[in-house]
Amino acid sequence: MLSPLNHILLFLDLRWLDVLDILFVALLLYQLYKLVKGTVAIRIFLGILAIYLFWKLVSALQMELLSEILGQFIGVGVLALIIVFQQELRRFLLLLGSQSPFAGQGLIKKIMNWSKQTSDGQKMNINAIVKACQNMSKSKTGALIVLAAATELKYHLASGDKIDAVLSADLLESIFFKNSPLHDGGTIIVGNRIKAARCILPVTENMNLPPRYGLRHRAALGITENSNAVAIIVSEESGEIALAKNGEISPQLSIEELRTKLLLMENEQEIS
Repeated sequence: MLSPLNHILLFLDLRWLDVLDILFVALLLYQLYKLVKGTVAIRIFLGILAIYLFWKLVSALQMELLSEILGQFIGVGVLALIIVFQQELRRFLLLLGSQSPFAGQGLIKKIMNWSKQTSDGQKMNINAIVKACQNMSKSKTGALIVLAAATELKYHLASGDKIDAVLSADLLESIFFKNSPLHDGGTIIVGNRIKAARCILPVTENMNLPPRYGLRHRAALGITENSNAVAIIVSEESGEIALAKNGEISPQLSIEELRTKLLLMENEQEIS
């Protein structure tokens, strides 16, 4: 005789593949929630969900005219979602790409990038960046430095003024000097070269940021949400140094903490 548990399992007809399917869907939904959490997109998603539930309700009540109108809206919903959640989908695909086998440092990446050339074949001069940040922090000079990783941010480079000079502390400080025409926007570093200054960067849509974060912090978060770059911010008001990575910010860093984080990222080959 079958036990009650066996009866339930037979009724549900669950296979181990079904359980795996549910786990994958739960993981996918969780990752999507993490991407839209704290942004305007979560409100849009809730609005679309409300319309869908309302459509189901009017369909059940057999309100044919309203059901037909809402049905047409839901029918083109996939295209609407792609347009509305464009940035979130981009971040999601970047997340998948960074965690895929192709993102590793093994043979596959070497084959994929065999023809890719670095800026000058030299590693990034971390000491120059740290020294410049230390001096700008003391003088309360606002700065936004973007360290490009695997992607060179060519679209954002084109929005600024081309420099393409060897990285040095003095050059970084002169770029962000208050009377310099290049101090606005972000400065992008690729390899050991300062590629461009006064670059226009995307601003994060996260609505839950502390009020003390200004446009520099929001632009730093925006560029790290949309790419695997790392951004360093020096506050003009307080001289505070912060670092943004993967859409998250590490505030109030000391010089040694900044150096440690950059060395760690260099060892992980996120910046080079």
